[in-house]
Amino acid sequence: MSAADRSEARSPGAGKAEAGKPEAGKAEAAGPGAGYASRRPARPPGVLRSYLRAARRGRGPSRPEGPSGTLPAVELVLPGLTVDRRRLARYVRLCGGEPGEFLPPAYPHLLAFPAALALMTAPGFPLPALGLVHTANTLTRLRPIRADERLTVRVRTADLRPHPRGTAFDVLAEVSGDTDGDLLWHSAGTYLRRHPAEPDRPGAATPPPGPGGIAPPFAEEARWQLAAGAGRRYASVSGDRNPIHLHPWTARPFGFRRAVAHGMWTKARVLEALGPELPAAVRVEVAFRAPVPLPSEVRLALDRAPDGRSTAFTLTGAADGRTHLRGRADAL
Repeated sequence: MSAADRSEARSPGAGKAEAGKPEAGKAEAAGPGAGYASRRPARPPGVLRSYLRAARRGRGPSRPEGPSGTLPAVELVLPGLTVDRRRLARYVRLCGGEPGEFLPPAYPHLLAFPAALALMTAPGFPLPALGLVHTANTLTRLRPIRADERLTVRVRTADLRPHPRGTAFDVLAEVSGDTDGDLLWHSAGTYLRRHPAEPDRPGAATPPPGPGGIAPPFAEEARWQLAAGAGRRYASVSGDRNPIHLHPWTARPFGFRRAVAHGMWTKARVLEALGPELPAAVRVEVAFRAPVPLPSEVRLALDRAPDGRSTAFTLTGAADGRTHLRGRADAL
C-alpha cells in the first residue's frame, strides 16, 4: 500500500448504520444495499495487494467468465477516511486546476477505488479485473465536500449482464459524512470485459449510448495535448494501474495498439474546465464512447443551456473528429 493509500484509508472505528428505511436524501448511505451484506475490512484494502491477486488470476488456469456468473453480495464500508492533501494537490494539477478548499467533483472516485478493486479481485469474482474498460459513469454531488472532512465510503457491484462487446457490470459507490451519515456524493460506473477477439478499431461495434438530450450546436472550448505518459501519471495519483493505461506493450494483450487514457481522468479534466459553472449540487453523466489513445490531441466542445442549469460536452479527436467522450452536467 502506498503512503497515499494509507493516509486516505484511516479507519479508527466502525461507521454508523441507522435501522429501518433510509430517509429521503440519504438513499442507501444509511445501510447496505438491499440483499447486500455490509462488511468493514479489518484493515483498509491495499491497491497493490489487489493488483497482485489480479495478476495471479491472469497467470492461472482459465475459468468460465461472463454474465452467467454471480457478483458478490457484499458491500465494503470504509469509515473515517481523510484526504491526503498532497495527493489531492497532485490530482488537481494533473486535471488542469489549482487546489482549493473543496474536493473536485470526481475526486471521491479515488477514495472508493481501493474498495472497488478489492471486490473485483476477490476470489470468485466472475470477471478478471485486468483489462476492464470503463464505458460510462454518472456521479451525483449533493453538496461540495470540504477537503478536511472525515468521510465514510460504501462500495458494491451490481447488474452483471451481457453486452454487445462482452460482459458488463456496475460499480456503485457512496460517500457520506462520517459523523452525521448524510449522503454527500454517489456514483455508478459501468465496466466492460471485452470479448477476447474484439479488436481496437473504429467502427468495430456500436459504442454504448451516451446520456440523452445532447444536441448541437457545440462551441469549442479548449484543445489539449495528451502526452504518452499521461496514463502513468494519473495511475501514480489514482492507484488505477490497469495495464491498458500504462504502455503500448501492456495494453496490447487487451486489444489496444497503444495505451489509452483513464476515462475518469478525461471526465475530471472536463469538470475542471467547467470550473465555477458547475452548481453546488450537480449530476454529471458521461459515456466513454471510444478509447483516447496516448499520445493524442483532443478537442473539448460545450453546449450551454440558456438557463445555465445544464451543460452538454463532447471530447473528440482533433485530427479525426472521433467522439471519445460525451456527457452533460445538470443542476439538481
